[in-house]
Amino acid sequence: MSRNTPEVPRRSNSPDSRATAAIEDKSIHWPAGRASRIAWDYWVVRAFLIACTAAVSYTLGPFGLHGLPAAGVGFLIALLVLLAELRLRRAALSGLLGGAFGAVLGIFAALLVTLVISRTNEPEPTKSFLEFASLFALGYLGLVVGSGRSEKLRAGSFSHFFEKQSAPEQSMKLLDTSVLIDGRIAEICDAQFLDGVLSVPQFVLRELQMVADSSDGLKRQRGRRGLEVLQRMQKMPGVEVRILEDSAQAGEVDHKLVELARRLGAKIVTNDFNLNKVATVQGVPVLNVNQLANALKTAVLPGEPLRVLITREGKEASQGVAYLDDGTMVVVDGARRMVNKNVDVTVTSVHQTTAGKMIFGRLEERAEQAAPMLRQAAVAGSGDGGGGTRAGASGRAENGGRLPERSPQERQRNPIFPTPEGN
Repeated sequence: MSRNTPEVPRRSNSPDSRATAAIEDKSIHWPAGRASRIAWDYWVVRAFLIACTAAVSYTLGPFGLHGLPAAGVGFLIALLVLLAELRLRRAALSGLLGGAFGAVLGIFAALLVTLVISRTNEPEPTKSFLEFASLFALGYLGLVVGSGRSEKLRAGSFSHFFEKQSAPEQSMKLLDTSVLIDGRIAEICDAQFLDGVLSVPQFVLRELQMVADSSDGLKRQRGRRGLEVLQRMQKMPGVEVRILEDSAQAGEVDHKLVELARRLGAKIVTNDFNLNKVATVQGVPVLNVNQLANALKTAVLPGEPLRVLITREGKEASQGVAYLDDGTMVVVDGARRMVNKNVDVTVTSVHQTTAGKMIFGRLEERAEQAAPMLRQAAVAGSGDGGGGTRAGASGRAENGGRLPERSPQERQRNPIFPTPEGN
């Protein structure tokens, strides 16, 4: 749809604005400052860890240290833990699993080596050194080798060890303004042909509200229908509708919608031809309602019979136009005189155009033969009636306009009710 509606900075108190507010209240919001608050919470937890480690070291006095030196040792240990945490946050899950698995195998191998070393006759300091050296060396080797082979390890490889598997992540679909105004998306959701989460970005909802508040009556009606469709979808029990907050970027609605879909890995649901092409070029999957409607239209082949109602005359001199139940146009050759009549048609060809599918056909032979016979019978009936009337009128004119009156003797000679001959 066109994006030429000017943006209105104010928020009116119209019924459409209240409907938009109701839609936002029933939806799931994602606060814009949530990421910053989470970051501050992490730093508070880190500071608490450093303070607790320093206090415990100050109280216990490890390595024979007391006071501030002991607290400094605890502070250094806490810093090492934080550095390890920052490094592990950038590591992939498969790398962590591979490293942990390799380290466990290395420690188990070091345990077997220490059992062998403990049975030797070497002095105790030598035994302790060999045991610690084998522990550190084999543990390090297992960690490095396991992390290097992590590409062959997948997180789902261990799913069979758990009784209850987590539910698969539902795909997200972003709704465009045009598909909400169109309204067919509600019937598709009601028929349960769409799964996952249906999300409406805040900028799409704002554009829909501006269309509903437009001074043009047609645009205002379309915008209100879009809001009603969205409210109807929110009330459906098997459909989850979310309202996503605005991102920081600015630009046109189509551009922001494509960027948001790319960032979230979502699909775009629309019936806008230009948006469909732009999103497809940029690699974003699109669900086009118009393509779905064209795919569900009745499939006919040349030679198949159809019975249609001729609704109007065609462009050519002898053509009539009819429509199927799904809106497909049927152009019938020789049906110009059959307007507002049901006729039997034989399909001659089917053409696919950018606007949709068109079917061309012709009247069946019995229908073509019956029409001239009916027209001749109508003409003959009207001619006989006119001739008889003219003959009667001429006879009356020749006789003076009316029949001659009979005398009383003739009326008595020919009674009105004659008696039977036997009497």
